[in-house]
Formats: sequence, structure tokens, C-alpha cells
Amino acid sequence: MSDRVILHCDLNNFYASAECVSHGEWRDVPLAVCGDPELRHGVVLAKNEIAKKAGVRTGDVIWQAKQKAPDLVVVPPHFDLYMQYSKQMFALYNDYTDMVEPFGADECWLDVTGSQKLFGDGKTIADKIRERVKVESGLTCSVGVSFNKVFAKLGSDLKKPDATTVIDRENYKRKLWGLTADQMLMVGRRTYERLLKLNIKTIGDLALADADMLKSNFGVNGLKMKAYASGDDVEPVREAVKSREAKSIGHGMTAVRDIETVDDARDLIYYLCEKIGARMRKAGVRGSLVSLGLRDNTLSYVTRQKRLPMPTYSSTEIAECALSLFKENWNGDPMRTITVGVSKLEADDAPRQMSFFADDARNAKLEKLDETLDKISKKYGHVVHRASLIGKDFIYDKTDAEDFLPFQR
Repeated sequence: MSDRVILHCDLNNFYASAECVSHGEWRDVPLAVCGDPELRHGVVLAKNEIAKKAGVRTGDVIWQAKQKAPDLVVVPPHFDLYMQYSKQMFALYNDYTDMVEPFGADECWLDVTGSQKLFGDGKTIADKIRERVKVESGLTCSVGVSFNKVFAKLGSDLKKPDATTVIDRENYKRKLWGLTADQMLMVGRRTYERLLKLNIKTIGDLALADADMLKSNFGVNGLKMKAYASGDDVEPVREAVKSREAKSIGHGMTAVRDIETVDDARDLIYYLCEKIGARMRKAGVRGSLVSLGLRDNTLSYVTRQKRLPMPTYSSTEIAECALSLFKENWNGDPMRTITVGVSKLEADDAPRQMSFFADDARNAKLEKLDETLDKISKKYGHVVHRASLIGKDFIYDKTDAEDFLPFQR
């Protein structure tokens, strides 16, 4: 059986590049996309190649970035613009295969195993995609080509900007095993700190480490990390359309920057749940099973579920349940994506067993409050917002039409 051919396409300096393409006067100057400088989160969210070479880093506060690049142009994020480019690139990728899996707004895996007779081998397809991205959008793209998803992503990271890197069975040890283990999917900062205590520094060290020792320290994830480092990743590329859970209502977001605290997670979860609750009320359904999906820099999408005491469409009840799941399951690593879903749906006029307990009364009050807010929004627009969400630079406003963007069929 021949190897799969997997590409990982990564748009270079995506947000900053989109700004430079849209404003020709910024193409040759250092530029950074930043949060509002008047807020506590006035940090660099993205920078172009010129600013990067000057030492500007994602996460720098604006004054630090300007010390490194005094003529730095600072612009706020324009997420509508970025979503337009994301959809355009997704359409381009789909010209080569229908097996396309997003990994944030600017990254995708493509399984082109079955496309080679039409378009050439993996490197040829990667080079064609890079050229089309450049010509059709003005952006640049780095592409990793390999026989699995983990190595394809490592390949796209190895050489930037605008490069194709092939990682095959003959060269992967030479090209990858000398890299520090934290550059591999599934190895976050805290996991790497634990690996260092076990004298595991590189991807090669991880591949050659004792399986029993890894399992005793990291559980089944230890064995998975070893398999990934050894080239034994068999995770398929999934179509984005197949990731939706049937008979449920959910919302997810890849945040502009990593979620690193419980407070940040709380804000994002409440934001998502307000969207979910509004959609449930509009659809005339209540739900009793809340699911929380967490993804950091790993291929494994961890999902946990909890049943509510009674079906509800209260945004607050759903958010409190999802937040409790987060606190119970977060390992401390920065989160890239958070998704909340509600299932076990039933019509809102379905008969329900009520009780005289305080929880039932509280739920009824919260539902009534949400219904009132819905009426206000319908009449005046979204003029009422949760105070804790004001000025959060890692959350961008998503309409219902943007659910599952940037890769929506």
C-alpha cells in the first residue's frame, strides 16, 4: 500500500499580509496588526515579514514593538477582510481535492493522494498552489508535503515565506529529529517542560524514548506523541463539512491569540453561548447535553460532555455548564480553539417535568431575560452586550452566517 500524500498550507503572516495587500502603501514598511492600544490587551496579534526581521514578535505590547521598529505602522484587525481571503483560499484548495481540513483561519491540510494523476505529485501540486495563491490574492503560502499530517505541518514551518518543503520517509529523521520537541503538534509549553525533565529535548529523543516511561508520565498521550515523532501518524484529513455534530446547535472560534487564562476562556465561552442560545430560541428548541471542544496545537480534538438538570435555551445556563467542563479538563496549555455545542434537543413546547426547586425557578428567570434581550435585538439591533466582552482583542464578532468559517460549504 503506497503512502498518502498530505499537504499543509500555511498563509504567511496572514493578518498582516492581508492588510499590506489591501493597502499598497504599507507593502514596504514594518506593520503590525494590534489590539486597541487604549485597552489592556493592546498587543501585537500579527506582523509582516519586515517587522518580523526587526524583532517584533506576536504578543509584544505596542510600545515594545515600536522600540524594536520605530517606524512601525500599527493597524487594528479587520476580520471581515481576513474571512474574505480565507474563503477565497479554501475555494482554491478545493480545486485540487475535496479532502480539506482547516486548522484556523490561515492553515489547512489537504489529502491529494487521489489527485496526483490529474495534477502531478505532491511537490508539483504544492508549487502550483503557492503560485496561484500569490497571483490570485497577493498573499504568500508555505506548504509542507509529507505522508502524514504531523510531518506536513512541520514541513510548512521549516521554511518561510513562500516555500515548499518535502518530508518523506528517506529524509524525515535528518530534517525533523533534530528539532526541539515543542515544535511538534501535541507538545505544548507545559508538556515540553515535563519532557525536558525526562531529558527529552528533540523530536528524535521523543521518537526513541521508552514507551512505558512515556505512558506512565503522560498516559495514552505519551504513546501518541511517540508515534507522531516516529512518523506513525495515521490521522485522516477530514472534510470541514463532516465536523458538524448532527442534531445539535453549536458555535466555535479559533481565537485571534491563544487563550491562556480561565478568565479569557470564560469570556469566549460566554460569547459563544450567547450565540448558541439565540439560535436555539430562534429555532424553538431546548437542549439538555452540553459539549465542550478544546484544541491547542494538537491534532486530537478533545471533547467533554455534561448533562444539564433540565432542558434549556438559557445562554447563561449553557455557559456555566461549559465553563465548568473547561475548568475540569483544561491542562494549562494555551488553547487555540474553543467550541461549545448543545444536543439532546427538543421542541420548546414539549412537556417537561417541573419541580419547585430553586434551579428550576432560576432557569425560568434566565430564559425570560434572554427572551427579552432577543426582542430588544430584533427591534434595535445588538445594542446590549455583556460588559466582560467589551474590548476583548482575541474575540472577533461572528454572525450566524459565519459559523464554522472560514471554511464553510
